[in-house]
Amino acid sequence: MSDHIAQLNFNGDPNLGLFGFSTDEICVVGNIMKKNEERIKEILGVDVLRMSVAGSELVGLFSIGNKNGVVLPKIATDKEIKKFKRTGLNVFVPDIKQTALGNLILLNDNGCIIPEELKGIRKGLEDCFGVPVEFSTVAGLSIVGSSAVATNRGLLVHRNCTEEELKKIEDVLKVEGDIGTVSFGSPFVGASLLANSRGFLVSEQTTGPELQRIDEALGFLR
Repeated sequence: MSDHIAQLNFNGDPNLGLFGFSTDEICVVGNIMKKNEERIKEILGVDVLRMSVAGSELVGLFSIGNKNGVVLPKIATDKEIKKFKRTGLNVFVPDIKQTALGNLILLNDNGCIIPEELKGIRKGLEDCFGVPVEFSTVAGLSIVGSSAVATNRGLLVHRNCTEEELKKIEDVLKVEGDIGTVSFGSPFVGASLLANSRGFLVSEQTTGPELQRIDEALGFLR
């Protein structure tokens, strides 16, 4: 297998994207095994920061970030917020009812996509992430963060994403992408992948044809 791809599960779970998120500088994850942390460092080429959000190891479910900032739900504890601030990133904690923000936000260092239900925090997100924020769905779904994964190199989206949705997202994030699946047919690619511009980690259940499509969509075979 290529040196920019790894297949593994975190604590037996194939949904790697629920455990954390990665930028081109750092990868933030919950409580995972040491050997998995070492694989992240090897494949993504970044430092790994262990965090929790609301006492949960599912950091990628509740938070998302880019090179400039990270957004956390209001159920994050003061101790957790302070730990994130020590990274030097902007930290935004919006006072909204939604808590699974990693499921609702699609992001790279060029732009950000959110559903209409988050329009009240659009300006706060722009200030935090330092990028334009636009509205869209993916495959008609508001959970754009779990229905797609974006890096500064490419974009993988839910298999039912429309051409119009994909074009808008590509324009905002300034990358090219494609549809695909993971874990033997799951369309929720954002919940199942950890990726940055150097590589990606995906579940052990992901098939060879799926790996090839992911590789192409994330820009490694262009």
